[in-house]
Amino acid sequence: MMKILSEACGSLTAGYIIKNVQKAGHISVATDMSEDCFGKHLADEFYSVPSAADKNSPEFLKKLVVDNNIEMIIPTLDDGLLNWALMKRELSEKGISVAISDANTLKVFLDKWETYLFFEKNGIPTPKTSLKQQYKLVKPRNGRGGSGIQITDEPVDMTGNISQELLSGTEVTIDVLCDINGMPVYIVPRIRLGVKEGKATGGQVIKNEKIEEYVKTICSSIQFIGPINIQCFIKENGDISFTEINPRFGGGSVLGMAATENWIPLMIKMFAEKENIIPSADIKYGLKMGRFYDEVFYF
Repeated sequence: MMKILSEACGSLTAGYIIKNVQKAGHISVATDMSEDCFGKHLADEFYSVPSAADKNSPEFLKKLVVDNNIEMIIPTLDDGLLNWALMKRELSEKGISVAISDANTLKVFLDKWETYLFFEKNGIPTPKTSLKQQYKLVKPRNGRGGSGIQITDEPVDMTGNISQELLSGTEVTIDVLCDINGMPVYIVPRIRLGVKEGKATGGQVIKNEKIEEYVKTICSSIQFIGPINIQCFIKENGDISFTEINPRFGGGSVLGMAATENWIPLMIKMFAEKENIIPSADIKYGLKMGRFYDEVFYF
């Protein structure tokens, strides 16, 4: 039985990681900035932490995981991903595994301009993108979710922003689990059937061989390890256009696991035991997910 830490347990979608850690027979340790968040009452242990933007956050977290005998960390908070990646080697020497890709990979995909350049370089179809205001869609280079995104013809200060060709069609998220060699073990495309605050409130797993081939090309072009999620559009003419890659679990990745198997034991095998993994489940294409509000009562 391992102690596994997950982050931002006050977010709307944090519960599924806590539950899957527990279903796998391990101890769920959760963190959040708020002392009074619902995830505190779902996890087996809880710790309040400073903002990832706090300059003291890395040292605080390092001490937290060492002092509390944490054995694996599943980073999910964009603002802190790079800090965890930079601490991977030091924590590994203390017997603590960090389930995330290396820092050089993260630096590409935490910057939407660098992501665009990666897609262009490797022949992955992607919308036209500029550091100038050439296109209607304007979004932060380092933004997350829908924060800071605007569609406008009005002049915008482009400092820290990119503009991008506006796409239409069906938005698809692909949950991917990569092995220790960076090769995809599972590729699970899903469409959103509802969205709230940038998180999927419903979804359905789909089969699309063209998407799967592009994902294999992406994964062979740069080294990922563990869970990632990739965003793309299927345009009305059937063409695919990729927009971003998040090197972590997504808010709706619970559907990717439900359509395959619990990824937590696979991640333990890969990150903690340093062994390769093989898929043991067929993907349940057509599987749908719905979400609803639930309650936690506490004093």
